[in-house]
Formats: sequence, structure tokens, C-alpha cells
Amino acid sequence: MKKLLLILMMLSVTGCYSSGRGVSSSLLAVGSDFDGSKPLVCTVIDVRECVVGEGCKAVAIEEINLPRYLWVNVGKKMIQSKQTGDDARKSQIESVKQVDGKLILQGAEQGREGVRDGFGWTIAIMEDTGQMVLTAAGDLVAVAAFGACTPY
Repeated sequence: MKKLLLILMMLSVTGCYSSGRGVSSSLLAVGSDFDGSKPLVCTVIDVRECVVGEGCKAVAIEEINLPRYLWVNVGKKMIQSKQTGDDARKSQIESVKQVDGKLILQGAEQGREGVRDGFGWTIAIMEDTGQMVLTAAGDLVAVAAFGACTPY
């Protein structure tokens, strides 16, 4: 299970949300530029991990090595852990759709060579507020991360 989370964090190759119906309004990004036309930086605020037979639990972002900030560039179809730099972890965006007021980004990662730790991921960004939900699923494990995005 931890290996899926580690791979998600590497970005090269989140019914478990109990703290309410979304991110607090004080954490919302300002503006309405969340249609993918501008690059975004998304801040991960809350993370849940769900395992078959064990249920879901809150985990610290540091526990699973998830970057606090995700730099999203829909035009370049790229998500990375840093705005610049060769050491940024990167993940290719394979699908971009706008559905019911949400920008939906999707991809999949093979994981590490010789280890069965590949997974699929989705990021849903609410176009009116910038609130974000990132999910990833692999072998009998899922992660849900909640946060907010802002244009940069």
C-alpha cells in the first residue's frame, strides 16, 4: 500500500472524507480561471488512504511523500512537484475534460520497474472555486487528497 503512495508522490513515475463537504471557504482560491487555460498551483490540504478490509484513515502528507504543491499545466499536459527544476517529479496528463463545472485531468503511471505498483489517477478541479480532489487507485488501495488551486 505504501508503495502506491510513494509512486504517486514520485509523479514520474486521493466514502472517506469525514471533515465536511469540502475545503473550508477560507482556503478557496480567488478567481474563476480554473478551466485549464492558465497554469495552476494546487495545494494539498487533507489526505485519506483507503485499503480493502481496513477501511479509510487520515494520513499526513509527509507519511506518504505527497508534494504539498502540485504545479498543473494543462497546455503542456504536465503535472510536477515543483514549478521549475530538473529534480521535479513529473506526471503526464493523458486526458482533459470539462464535465459539469469541473476540470477533470487523468493519467496513469507504470510505477517502478519489476514492482506491481502501477495506478491510475484523477484530479477534479471545481471551475468556480478552484477546490480540488485528487484520487489514485491501484491494487486494492485508494488515496483521496483534498485541496485548492490558484492560477500562477
